[in-house]
Amino acid sequence: MNQADSFSHPLLLPAFCQNRGVLAVMVLSQAVAILLAFAPGAQGDVWLRLGVISLFVHWTTLLSITLLCYLRPRLVRFSPQLQGAVVLLTLLLFTLLISLLAWMFLANFGWRPPTGVAYFFWSNLFVAMIVGLLVIQFCLLHLERSVRIAAQSRAELDALQARIRPHFLFNSLNTAAELIHQDPSAAEQALLDLSALFRAAMQAGGQASLRDEIALARQYLSLEQWRLGARLRVDWQLGDAVPEVMMPVLTLQPLLENAIYHGIEPDKHGGRICIELVQSRQAVTLLIINSLPDTKRSAKGNGIALDNIRQRLALLYQDRAQLHCSSNDGHFRVKLVLPYSEPETRP
Repeated sequence: MNQADSFSHPLLLPAFCQNRGVLAVMVLSQAVAILLAFAPGAQGDVWLRLGVISLFVHWTTLLSITLLCYLRPRLVRFSPQLQGAVVLLTLLLFTLLISLLAWMFLANFGWRPPTGVAYFFWSNLFVAMIVGLLVIQFCLLHLERSVRIAAQSRAELDALQARIRPHFLFNSLNTAAELIHQDPSAAEQALLDLSALFRAAMQAGGQASLRDEIALARQYLSLEQWRLGARLRVDWQLGDAVPEVMMPVLTLQPLLENAIYHGIEPDKHGGRICIELVQSRQAVTLLIINSLPDTKRSAKGNGIALDNIRQRLALLYQDRAQLHCSSNDGHFRVKLVLPYSEPETRP
């Protein structure tokens, strides 16, 4: 990593080079063109005026987007305020250029601005500046909100981990201590599994493949198997191959911990956890189903974990990943849906 990358900033306009972002900007540009064409005091044929203004605005917008997409790798070196200044200067530059080309083209047909050439240029620049400032202000507010949501999600994740670690750590260490006298090799393996889990916890906030998350989940269940013994029955139904999809680190482990804490531990006879993987053309679905005891524990902690996972999935995939849960017929069912497409980069 070079020095410039180490001081990168979030992009003020991250969606400019994406299809939905370009479409949104073009729709906004057309709305501006309609407002200018139907403004009070407009002279001449309004529909001809709308066509000319639309052509003018769209050319200016498309050229500005093209240059900003080209400058995107360099914009991350600037603060959001400086990025906004670059966006505004780019818009004004192309507004002036298109205004000059439009005036030269229309002058060949004998057209002259009714209020003078200088007023024609200054009015175009003024409108572009007002629209540009409004867009930049909106993007700054959106960026602040995105950063605040990310910080809130990270704080909730840290709080969730702080709640889980002591409980799980003490249980695992007690299990390893008991195994030292009974089966030293099993005690060593338990400590290695515990080390892998906390190594992943230190990377919370990052991404991991589904294959790595499943391997981590197996290590977690192996630790709990030593503690719960025959009371914990696990059924893996993953199929022949695990697809390559990404997800937030430590997504499966909290779901399995909830299944054990709320479903297996309270039942003196234990229970069963089924982990099933279903693949389709567009997404991978992971089902986690656990039995429920007759006397249920408080579901408060379970809700915190599920909400935290939903927030982290939203930061990584927006609305393309889903997490649903339901309870019926003495079973609790969690459905996690992950898209095959790449995670979206968030500011």
